[in-house]
Amino acid sequence: MKALFVGAAVAMLTSLFGTKVLIGLFQRRSLAQPILAKDERNARAPEHQHKAGTPTMGGLAFLLAALVGYLAAHTMEGTFFSDQALVVFGGVFLLAAVGLLDDVLKVRKRHNKGIFWKTKSHIMLAMSLVIAVLLVNVVDINTKLSFTRADLPGWELGVVGYLVLSTFMIFSTAHAVNVTDGLDGLAAGSATMGFFAFTIIAFWGFRNLQGVSKTEIYEIVNPFDLSIVAVAFGGACLGFLWWNAAPARIFMGDVGSQGLGAALALLALTTNTHLLLPLICGLYVMEILSVAIQMTVFKASGRTRRLFRMSPIHHHFELAGWPETTVIIRFWILAGLCVATALGIYYADFARTAGL
Repeated sequence: MKALFVGAAVAMLTSLFGTKVLIGLFQRRSLAQPILAKDERNARAPEHQHKAGTPTMGGLAFLLAALVGYLAAHTMEGTFFSDQALVVFGGVFLLAAVGLLDDVLKVRKRHNKGIFWKTKSHIMLAMSLVIAVLLVNVVDINTKLSFTRADLPGWELGVVGYLVLSTFMIFSTAHAVNVTDGLDGLAAGSATMGFFAFTIIAFWGFRNLQGVSKTEIYEIVNPFDLSIVAVAFGGACLGFLWWNAAPARIFMGDVGSQGLGAALALLALTTNTHLLLPLICGLYVMEILSVAIQMTVFKASGRTRRLFRMSPIHHHFELAGWPETTVIIRFWILAGLCVATALGIYYADFARTAGL
């Protein structure tokens, strides 16, 4: 338990002070998020011009802070490094690197578009496949489709099926968090809840591990180390949120949002909670579905109608007259309810399986 507290505290403090350093550094170098002014081309967009000049790429701070927190936790007795954690951090930094390139191009061009979106999607998909291949080849991963544990429902996917599933999970979650990151603190706050949920899931799996505990319910490999990974990311997000909460002093950028999405997906894969991920990331699912529905309706109507005023759906409520902080807090509440429901289902399954 001490390792979890150390990992969370060090990650949070490193992120808190590291983000402050980045704010000053990026302000001096004018590395700001481009905010396009309202004109006839984006007349539907909510007014965010007051955010012009806010530094971006703050995700660098909390991603590195999570790694520092994870390493600090391993100074405690009884901890050891695992292949799972290596793949998780490797996958996070791979997708974060794609986001970083996109952020750099945006800053240099002084435009809110970096890599062409189709090209970026193809790169992200390729990177997700690489991460999935590493997961299968480096980690003793369970290739069954799982909900709260490996044998529920326990459908064997085989290597090919598992590669397809894991590639889709990594790609879609990274993309969904990226889409959600449009309001101050929205993505960071909701991600914090998700990471602490995975901390509980991984640690609970450690306490009820097959071949170790009396209950012998879960088949997670190195669950305690995964709980340290999760709590380090949670602490890092919490420290970053101090500066990213409205009004934001810095934005996380694509480097941060894509890294967070990859981390959440990989924690679901390594803890055998594939089908629980959409509930833990319920807010992100809602956001990405709003974009998909909007595009479908728009194309089906011959480009004449839209279901929402604007997508992602948080902009719809802004244009409906909700203040930005109201949208953020209410969406945080929705994210919290989704996470609480997921943990409730997880514990209910444990209680039933353990015969409590």
